Amino acid sequence: MKVKTLLVFLFAVALAATAAAQTKLSGSAQCKPDPPAPVAVGDKADHSFSVSKAQCTWSNLEMAGMQAKDGVSVAQAETRGNTTTAHGYHTGTMANGDKWSCSFEGKTTSKDGKPVSDAGTWSFTDGTGKLKSLKGKGTFKGAPNADGTMTYQIEGEYSLP
Repeated sequence: MKVKTLLVFLFAVALAATAAAQTKLSGSAQCKPDPPAPVAVGDKADHSFSVSKAQCTWSNLEMAGMQAKDGVSVAQAETRGNTTTAHGYHTGTMANGDKWSCSFEGKTTSKDGKPVSDAGTWSFTDGTGKLKSLKGKGTFKGAPNADGTMTYQIEGEYSLP
């Protein structure tokens, strides 16, 4: 009986330690996409595939006491009419030079060929320096700006060993 109670107690402590290791994360990025080069699928006039790349500047994103500086997103996308689904990777650089990567999936809605909204999920895949073995996930929402850039708001959580 005492062994069972001890095991339950140890499990609860381990679970609490894991939960306590999660740190909330939020920030914003302004991204300037390169012009896309869609390739028509050929089955319908509004169906295409493309690969895109965007340069991003981060604001108010902090991890392990460091500020994020900039990053690059690369994605493959499928467009059907006014909806684009994308899967890609973002590699960010912190002010001290440490790097982090995440994968993302999202959906963009357009009107008259211009994005109206963008939203999806992301998960950290890698990190260097203080961010080595970085884990975490979250969500993002994007809104277009008049100059052709997109501003993204991200929220989530991360942990480090």
